[in-house]
Amino acid sequence: MSQHSSRPELGRKLTLVVLGLAALITAMLCAFVLPSLHSGPHHVPVGVTGSPQAVDVFREKIDGPAWDVRPYASADAIEAAVHAGDIAGGVAVTADGVDVYSATAGGPSATSALTTLGESVAAQNKTQITVHDLVPFTKDDPRGAGLTAALMPMIFGGIFPALILSSVFPGHRGLRIRLAGAVLFSVIAGVAVAAVLQFATHSIDGNFGLTALGVVLAMTALSTSLLGLQALLGIAGFALGGALMMLLGNPLSGLATGPHWLPDGWATLGQLLPPGASGSLLRANAFFDGTGAGLPALVLTVWTVLGCTFALVADRRGRQAPSPAQRPR
Repeated sequence: MSQHSSRPELGRKLTLVVLGLAALITAMLCAFVLPSLHSGPHHVPVGVTGSPQAVDVFREKIDGPAWDVRPYASADAIEAAVHAGDIAGGVAVTADGVDVYSATAGGPSATSALTTLGESVAAQNKTQITVHDLVPFTKDDPRGAGLTAALMPMIFGGIFPALILSSVFPGHRGLRIRLAGAVLFSVIAGVAVAAVLQFATHSIDGNFGLTALGVVLAMTALSTSLLGLQALLGIAGFALGGALMMLLGNPLSGLATGPHWLPDGWATLGQLLPPGASGSLLRANAFFDGTGAGLPALVLTVWTVLGCTFALVADRRGRQAPSPAQRPR
């Protein structure tokens, strides 16, 4: 093939690369900007109890696209629902005052907004408000800074193994070693991350074994999915996976605010990506004794299986490819 005849092919490749990069930047801009512009309560489930008249007034006041108001028989029922993760919080309106039940560790933004609502109801009834934080952050980290910061090490814990292991053990022959190395790294690093969060910074609480297991699963899902994409599609697969995790999954994770603070479609997408599922699993294990951990654990398991499947397909394709000595000259 002459140099002139290859120019159209080079032009097509350049066009595809440029269009792909432009689409990636556009997606990144949308992922970062659009959810921020439309952030706020979106169908946040909250409970209310009190006299029928008080419940009706409360529902008329806030029920709509921002809040999903659910009546409960008593304040004890609201407390149980908050601990179970069924609602983000609740309000009990009585003759003695207004009691707000919240779970800051489940979503600090929703807790703040719910407290403001309780204050409004208390002012309207000319009574006092009492706030009960049923699931707070730890005393050493009352704002949950450690929980929010933990997502980035977990994401990089998926990117770095795929990048470094592929450099040290390249090609088809190193594929299985890369997978084994990624899983081994995830186990060691996952336990280490959980230990730092619980015993060094005291940012989380709960059963350490359960929390560590969740972090290990999260890092395994991130690393194996990236390795699988890289093995199947080459550098383009690694770039696609890295962009998906870092540029899309990170801003849509909802870890800092809680998923109810993102628009519905963005929130759903974020929870279906490994970073969002990783954050939700860590929150559930660290503060809710594993309640609500089923769905994010399932999402991470699916991503792990997909990554391993991609790697197996690439492995089979590599075995069927002719060796350099067998290729025709």
